[in-house]
Amino acid sequence: MGAMNHAGCGPVSGPVKWILVQAACAALAAIAGLCPAARAESVAPGVHWGAIGYPDQERTLLAGLTLNRFTQFAQDGKRFGAVEESAGFNFATVTWTERVSRFPGWSTNLTLGIGPTYPEPTRSLQNGFAHHLLDNASVPIGQRREETDFMVNGSVSRWFSLLGQRDALFASAGVASGSLYHEPFVRAGLRRLSAGQLLEPLLGSSRVLEGLSRYVRFSGMGQYGRLFGGSAYGERVLARQSFLGQVSVSIAAYGDGAAVPDWELEFAATMDSGMFTTSDGRAIERQFGSIALRFPYGVVETWNDWLGGTDSGPTYGVQVMFDLGRLAALATSP
Repeated sequence: MGAMNHAGCGPVSGPVKWILVQAACAALAAIAGLCPAARAESVAPGVHWGAIGYPDQERTLLAGLTLNRFTQFAQDGKRFGAVEESAGFNFATVTWTERVSRFPGWSTNLTLGIGPTYPEPTRSLQNGFAHHLLDNASVPIGQRREETDFMVNGSVSRWFSLLGQRDALFASAGVASGSLYHEPFVRAGLRRLSAGQLLEPLLGSSRVLEGLSRYVRFSGMGQYGRLFGGSAYGERVLARQSFLGQVSVSIAAYGDGAAVPDWELEFAATMDSGMFTTSDGRAIERQFGSIALRFPYGVVETWNDWLGGTDSGPTYGVQVMFDLGRLAALATSP
């Protein structure tokens, strides 16, 4: 499946076209950057379908819309695993991250998503827009879920310094629970590690690395979760456990200090051992790509299962979040 984009010029492949167009959209939106970029966490099940899943490093309070889509069929009309219905999750989402003042280095997050599960607007975004532009076949739809669903994520993270960089290493534990499924999880990794600090031990210091450090950051994490059935997805269709790996590169004007940049563009790749199973109980591994733009008043992110040749249609997502504190300050400023 494709993500929200515009067709490129010339014989450009679907994944490449997707990246180029999203980068162009991000560059246009970044022009509005007049204050530090906003950060946000995604509500479940986004991380299992490619959403960027690192914990927030700073205090945040954002609200917006998260759309996730899963179909029981692939483009060829064959059933994808044991799931027997398509679902378009339309979540009004709030995410709140707080640094624990009494315990330096610790942070907490609470993210809530709730809303109607209904074919639109994700069916039109998937079939009528993205697949049409990428010349992909439409994904057939059979039985569909129409309920009011919700998910709640809660986590606690411990941040550590690494190679002289503050809050570059994290370890985290949390729970995702709601009407879809339930999952306690642990995760650990690196967040926005300076390219120069990462590569200097291997390559030595140089002006090239110094310049790269001002604009490039690397992130990566591993996550393990134990899955339990909920109202939407029962034990019969869920894998017993999930292993997830995610890596990303962020581009922004970081400069020499630790200040949050005015804007940030991040590309991520995710491999998930599989949230769903085949009819005989085997987990279905998936690979995803995601791109996020963080600008002064919010975050726009989209994810899709196009990496590794796994773009057969079932999953797609997009999130638009706004920083409530900054919008309130903007509305009340003279």
